[in-house]
Amino acid sequence: MQDKAALGTVSELWRYPASSLAGERLDAILVGSESIDGDRMFGLVDASDNEIARPDREAKWHKVPRIRTRLSAARELEIAVPDGDWLAAPGIESDRAVSAYLGFAASIRPFRRENAVPNYSGPLTAERYRKAPVHLLTTASLARLKALHPEGSADPRRFRPNIVVDMAAIEGSFPETEWIGRKLAIGDLLLTISEPCRRCGFTIIDQDGFDNDPGILRNLVRHNAHNLGVYCMVDRPARIEVGDRMSFL
Repeated sequence: MQDKAALGTVSELWRYPASSLAGERLDAILVGSESIDGDRMFGLVDASDNEIARPDREAKWHKVPRIRTRLSAARELEIAVPDGDWLAAPGIESDRAVSAYLGFAASIRPFRRENAVPNYSGPLTAERYRKAPVHLLTTASLARLKALHPEGSADPRRFRPNIVVDMAAIEGSFPETEWIGRKLAIGDLLLTISEPCRRCGFTIIDQDGFDNDPGILRNLVRHNAHNLGVYCMVDRPARIEVGDRMSFL
């Protein structure tokens, strides 16, 4: 295959307005030089000690990925617990709903003052980490995981990518983890693959549509050094859409 031939096409686009909560699936995203527009603007904390949610570490946070998120047309966060209504967040009603759902006092807080509505005067919280602006995952890698663990659900939501690229499976390969340092074009967006995405216990947690499954992480540890998907740095920002083609530069 020549480098400039299409490797695949974008099949899913995601942003995560609140860290650890469910993502928002979109038809298009705006990728900036430092982040995706609307991505990871808020965090969820234990109101008693300001501990930020860590579903990968503590069972008390395991239900958090079932809390839905979206940004309104005015770029204001809205959340919904399972079987609940959409509520503006941060706010008293949304914190009350999340606390009742989790079984302890919890609060949604912005990482930066400018992320919240103009009249917000509550506390902030700190980001756990940000490895890179973009997290990319291919269906070829998901197919490889499924081949290793056929009884499991290799659902992209386990891995929280921003960009999912549909590409043909390659026998015995998690292809993007072999591309570190390479440059990609997705539509007008230019990326450099910076490092593999090392996986943690978040990947095994049950969510809507699939069960808790330690075999997911176990197979990634055994067969791909803990990794699935890659982090990317942005060389040229752009808006991309589902259906855009991806190729090497």
